[in-house]
Amino acid sequence: MMDATPEVIVNIDESNAAQYLIEESSQRPVVIDFWADWCEPCKVLMPLLEKLATEYAGAFLLAKVNADDQQMIAQQFGVRSLPTVMVMLDGQPVDGFSGAQSEQAIREMLEKHLPSPYDAALVEANAMLEAGDAAAAVSILRGVYEESGRRHDIAMSLVHALIEARRLDDAQVLLDAVPMVDQDPLYDQLLAQLTLAREASRSPELLALEEQLATDPDNLDLLEQIAVHYSAAGQYREALESLMFILRTNLDHKDGATKKAFLDTIASLGKGDPLAAEYQRKLFSLLY
Repeated sequence: MMDATPEVIVNIDESNAAQYLIEESSQRPVVIDFWADWCEPCKVLMPLLEKLATEYAGAFLLAKVNADDQQMIAQQFGVRSLPTVMVMLDGQPVDGFSGAQSEQAIREMLEKHLPSPYDAALVEANAMLEAGDAAAAVSILRGVYEESGRRHDIAMSLVHALIEARRLDDAQVLLDAVPMVDQDPLYDQLLAQLTLAREASRSPELLALEEQLATDPDNLDLLEQIAVHYSAAGQYREALESLMFILRTNLDHKDGATKKAFLDTIASLGKGDPLAAEYQRKLFSLLY
């Protein structure tokens, strides 16, 4: 069983070979580096492996085997040239190479067998969603969505979180960006959820206010009431755009109460939210 702070690099001999090369590989990947003092390519490769092991901080174990001192172990693994690197999982070699390799090539090999950092973030965000903290899930998923190159499964989790957080416009933007080839059953399910959420947000009070505004389009007080309903329904872009229109017309509308409502709406979106940043810039431009 792994310790709370797993070992990163170990030297292997007959006393610990079974523990680290076989048993440990059922808990995490074990990268075995077979080397020798006389092997020049080994001296190039080993520092790269040690650097990566330290960087990954225990995600895999680097097990170093001196093939001269541990000839029996090298023979058992069929080592015929040095350096030889093997990746062990569940007691079996699943990957590897012989000879010196570039850091990029080693990283690419490791990434095939190590969980992506994006996957860990996805698990954390989904746990927050289940706990009812949709805003925190959105905060996590926004970052990993961009960092992962807009991975489809992360996009779908972000859409789900946005719907739960009543960020319906943002959810729509993400769904609109999904290519047709990726419009799978989960996409269809989320699109249906978004449609239902939008219909539920259209309260009779909001519809009545919109009808009044249609007949009295210059009524800023009506527009502010509509903005409040938009915000409550999760239509934050519409809310902010309505409030910005009022402020452009009358910066001191309702003795500053509208400006405060605008700032409160931005604050409710959370620090670092792109929509909040967009409208903060718009207000700054209006003020200065």
